Amino acid sequence: MQDDRTGRITVRELSKRFGAVQAVDGLTFSVEPGAVTGFLGPNGSGKTTTLRMILGLVTPTAGEARINGMRFRELPRPARVVGAVLEAQGFHPARTARAHLLTCAAAIEVPDDAVEHALGTVGLDDAGDRSVGEYSLGMRQRLALAVALLGDPQVLVLDEPGNGLDPEGIAWLRAFLRAFAAQGRSVLISSHLLAEVEQTADHLVVISRGRCVYQGSLAQLQGSRSARVLVRCADPVRLADALAGTGVLEIDTLSDGWLGVAGTDPVHVGDVALGAGVAIYGMVHERVELEQLFFQLTAEPWR
Repeated sequence: MQDDRTGRITVRELSKRFGAVQAVDGLTFSVEPGAVTGFLGPNGSGKTTTLRMILGLVTPTAGEARINGMRFRELPRPARVVGAVLEAQGFHPARTARAHLLTCAAAIEVPDDAVEHALGTVGLDDAGDRSVGEYSLGMRQRLALAVALLGDPQVLVLDEPGNGLDPEGIAWLRAFLRAFAAQGRSVLISSHLLAEVEQTADHLVVISRGRCVYQGSLAQLQGSRSARVLVRCADPVRLADALAGTGVLEIDTLSDGWLGVAGTDPVHVGDVALGAGVAIYGMVHERVELEQLFFQLTAEPWR
């Protein structure tokens, strides 16, 4: 199999069993170049095992994962193709960040200039001569990312890269990943920070108990679940009847006295209420958030 140089990750019928535990079960998905793909699932759903199989660190029981059409072990210079961060660990506490990166650069045969570029990219250029033992968790996350970037890779595979980052660091990471993907490269990111994934990812792969329960764009997922307009008014019954007269039939009376109206927008609800002579005391366009969708997907029974 030849390197197709696309930066695409393909996972086909990937499975992994540890004794009696089926950690990953027939997983199939792809990660396309030019996009950030969020890889989501509850604890124990098989995310880290899947990432490790993609990177050749765990042997699948069945199926396969390919990058650029090749298994990871077949890539001639893997660090030039894939940069990965699975844990921000493995740093000698007495060694400086710059010294650590120089060692890594020598191992993958890239020039020392790559070290300075990586330090600057992750915002550690002023802290490169400090020992890693003095680094915060967030700084170690940035250093781990710098290691991943040394080979100027086509693909980034990151497991919980936002751990330990402060709000400024998270905003920086979001901008960096989107800019990286905008260059036509591929990003696969696993994270528990669902609100951040919602702002970062173009596509989602959601797994539960080792199986894929959703693969597609975030916009498609949000569009598949109806948003609601929440209304507090003087006469819920009259408003509901008036809305039904316009063809809006998905109306629920909520426990706090508000109406939940699906299949329309706040402007229509307001116009109908005005025409029916019903005073509106409050109205909220309920947004379908990724967190809500995530819990629905991972709680739904398998078919």
